[in-house]
Amino acid sequence: MQRRDFLKKASVGAVAGAAATIAAPAIAQALPNIKWRLTSSFPKSLDTIYGGADVLANRLRAMTGGKFDIRVFPGGEIVPGLQALDAVQQGTVECCHTCSYYYVGKDKTFGFGTSIPFGMTARQMNAWIYYGGGQKLLDEFYSDYNVLSFAGGNTGTQMGGWWRKEVKTVADLKGIKMRIAGLGGNVFSALGVVPQQVAGGDIYPALEKGTIDAAEWVGPYDDEKLGFYKVAKNYYYPGWWEPGPVIHFFVNKAEWAKLPKEYQEAFQAAAFEANVTMMAEYDHKNPAALAKLMQSGVKVREFSSEILKATSKAASDLYADEAGKNPAFKKIFTEYDKYRRTQAAWFSLAERRMDGFLQTNK
Repeated sequence: MQRRDFLKKASVGAVAGAAATIAAPAIAQALPNIKWRLTSSFPKSLDTIYGGADVLANRLRAMTGGKFDIRVFPGGEIVPGLQALDAVQQGTVECCHTCSYYYVGKDKTFGFGTSIPFGMTARQMNAWIYYGGGQKLLDEFYSDYNVLSFAGGNTGTQMGGWWRKEVKTVADLKGIKMRIAGLGGNVFSALGVVPQQVAGGDIYPALEKGTIDAAEWVGPYDDEKLGFYKVAKNYYYPGWWEPGPVIHFFVNKAEWAKLPKEYQEAFQAAAFEANVTMMAEYDHKNPAALAKLMQSGVKVREFSSEILKATSKAASDLYADEAGKNPAFKKIFTEYDKYRRTQAAWFSLAERRMDGFLQTNK
């Protein structure tokens, strides 16, 4: 009896499985073949940050049976890395993978999408974007540039960059030419630093030739790959200008509207995966990379309280000034800052105490 029951159930399961096998291709066949191009702001050699775009493209192919195919291009192959957003806005490509704050030259409001000095951490940014109204605020702003945004990665709090000489006081900053992106450059500028906007792949030669005196990028894993430690031995922390920088996928609005609903849902799910896994991958890779850097003679140094206090004040002054003349900036900053304060109050309890105890009891 048991054998007959088993065979009966197995037969039913086989029929159901066959039906599913027939149905799946039928569903897939009902959807169109779509090919997009994605231009990245990053060189392929930086496998983790560049890899976020590969995660998106690979997952989309897997979820759609290869029917929604996005080809990823490194920065410079279609357009220079710092023009990725422009290419999407103009319809040269359908989407890109870049940092919103690369475009603060257009409007300082672009800083919020990635990170602002002394702003929110990676976890706090995810909370704001996914649940705190941040996505709606950002897309209202990006709409004027003909794009939609999707969080597609985070590096966590970054390092404070590579410096040829030690900087202990605010006076030491004056005249230093530094590669730095986003509003951090505006803040440093108020203290005498001369900020330079240089794409990732061009930083090393600029630092080697002395065109710049200091440079920040991400953290140990990427920085070791780029070889900065060979030409500048002072490695500072923290990167107060990037406490939790988000890397975004930007999509042309008209191209997005053409996608079937199923592909839109798949894109959002793949972007979410890229966002979460990038942070995890950096957390996995950075400790070993930092150990290797220190073995190479790198001097890990902490920014002094004097510098941190001065830059914090300069950041506050910048925000007040910009909010006073830029309605778009003021709108987002008002809500962003309110949310940041709420998050800071929470993180100052369990998270701060636990982290502090663990760090002092190694």
